[in-house]
Amino acid sequence: MPRPRRLERVLVDPERIIRRVVGLRPYRPSGFVVRAEPLGDKLLVHDYGHGGAGVTLSWGTAELAADLVRESGRTGPTASVAVLGCGAVGLAAARVLQRRGFAVTIYAKELPPGTTSSVAGASWSPAFVVDRARRTPEWNAQFERAARIAHREFQGLVGDDYGVRWREEYFVADEPDQELGDWGMRDLFPQRRTLSASESPFTGRHVTVDNLMFIEPPAYLRAMMRDFELAGGRIVVRAFGSPGELSALSEGIVVNCTGLGARELFGDGELTPIKGQLTVLLPQPEVDYAVLTPDLYMFPRRDGIQLGGTHERGVETLDPDLEAERRILAGHRAIFERMREPAGP
Repeated sequence: MPRPRRLERVLVDPERIIRRVVGLRPYRPSGFVVRAEPLGDKLLVHDYGHGGAGVTLSWGTAELAADLVRESGRTGPTASVAVLGCGAVGLAAARVLQRRGFAVTIYAKELPPGTTSSVAGASWSPAFVVDRARRTPEWNAQFERAARIAHREFQGLVGDDYGVRWREEYFVADEPDQELGDWGMRDLFPQRRTLSASESPFTGRHVTVDNLMFIEPPAYLRAMMRDFELAGGRIVVRAFGSPGELSALSEGIVVNCTGLGARELFGDGELTPIKGQLTVLLPQPEVDYAVLTPDLYMFPRRDGIQLGGTHERGVETLDPDLEAERRILAGHRAIFERMREPAGP
């Protein structure tokens, strides 16, 4: 008979809280945008609106955006690109363009650790990407291509340097029909399976286990900025108030990776913030798995145990919601109190 894997309990206690972080996911009900258009005598390529999958899809949409640059014919030894934004999406776009031979300058109002990507939970799993009713075959094909490219790229970054590692994630629900939405691409999740009651560490629940890549934004973003600068890239701290201000840039190609900032800068009224809040507990190196429920998630990292569980659409405040935190703590405490006692080694 299969035995439950040895899982150490997370110590959920308000006295173990070391920080609270809040971020606004840049969500578009019709999904992310990768599109090219003229901007005066420049080429403007958009790459934004990833919702809760900015880190997950960053390398994939960067390749799609770079393909649009190539198709424009604006290439050559003197071609240069301005990338707007220094989060995961902007950095991936900048690195892909550098690999293709472009001189790239990043212009950003905020740098890590001040970007939305810096406070992401960052499991490699699409979340809050598109409203199901708005999906089309064309959008699905673009999404799958971006996801596959990004998944392969992150595999090449696994290790301490980039803060990327494989880890088991347990999806814990009360009923089987509470399973997470299926994006297809089952080959990217080859070990996903439902646990029997005898092998599940979480008693009395429907549990699915999977192996996912997890990205630690503090390490990952530092490494990405290092790579960009070592490849000759330049970072300029600058904000833009209108598309007209971009005409003064010397670069002939502009790639817009401003996330939620594209709402004001380019007038995308569809962009909607989804507020996400994390309560971070003291690190527990012995916790080597992640947990997800329909409403909560726990991701262990070297810089602390990340407890999340908010997705407030249309809420723009960055102030922590202490009532939401109490709900998150209580929910996680209940999960770990119901776990089986760890078996012997």
